[in-house]
Amino acid sequence: MQIEILNSKGAKVGRSVELPDDIFGIEPNDHCIYLAVKQYLAAQRQGTHGTKTRAEVHGSSKKLHRQKGTGGSRKGNIRNPLYKGGGTVNGPKPHDYDFKLNRKVKDLAKMSALSYKARENKIVVVEDWNMDTPKTKELVASINSLKGDNRKALVILPVHTPNVYLSARNLQDHSTTVLSDMNTYDLVNANVLIFTESAAKLFTAEAVVEEA
Repeated sequence: MQIEILNSKGAKVGRSVELPDDIFGIEPNDHCIYLAVKQYLAAQRQGTHGTKTRAEVHGSSKKLHRQKGTGGSRKGNIRNPLYKGGGTVNGPKPHDYDFKLNRKVKDLAKMSALSYKARENKIVVVEDWNMDTPKTKELVASINSLKGDNRKALVILPVHTPNVYLSARNLQDHSTTVLSDMNTYDLVNANVLIFTESAAKLFTAEAVVEEA
């Protein structure tokens, strides 16, 4: 799959990069995408919610009145879940929502998400940004010229670039990530994927190594 390389203003520079079909041209697996997104969102949950049982709430453990002879119902202590301030029955307890997902499933999910973006022509390759200082307005203008509208964009870099990261840190719709940290949720959540030239060429380099 050939992709034309653009400059920061959205104009073609006369070069192109070849994206391997075994990553960007596979038959997408929707279920793997679902599992990967579900696992990512589950891992984001803190799981710190909790309620107290009748053994944990404050209150006397004395029986309120004798079992028989009062004409009323049988009652235990004031911590009974039926009373205000009593314990909670079967309430939530702190626990981890994350679950294990096989590496092959995660990889297939990412390749499926990339293949969907490639089918829809939502992949852009831009020359590497060389920013001496963080400039948010400059980065936003460049992203808007590359994707052509105001939809959400994910900028994918080969390595951590502090100035680009700082420029995009406060943006509500656009975000950046490193190629090694790329995950299925970020790919699905973005409308347009913007690879820098160095990041896109890493796919070709990996393909050459595997063939060798």
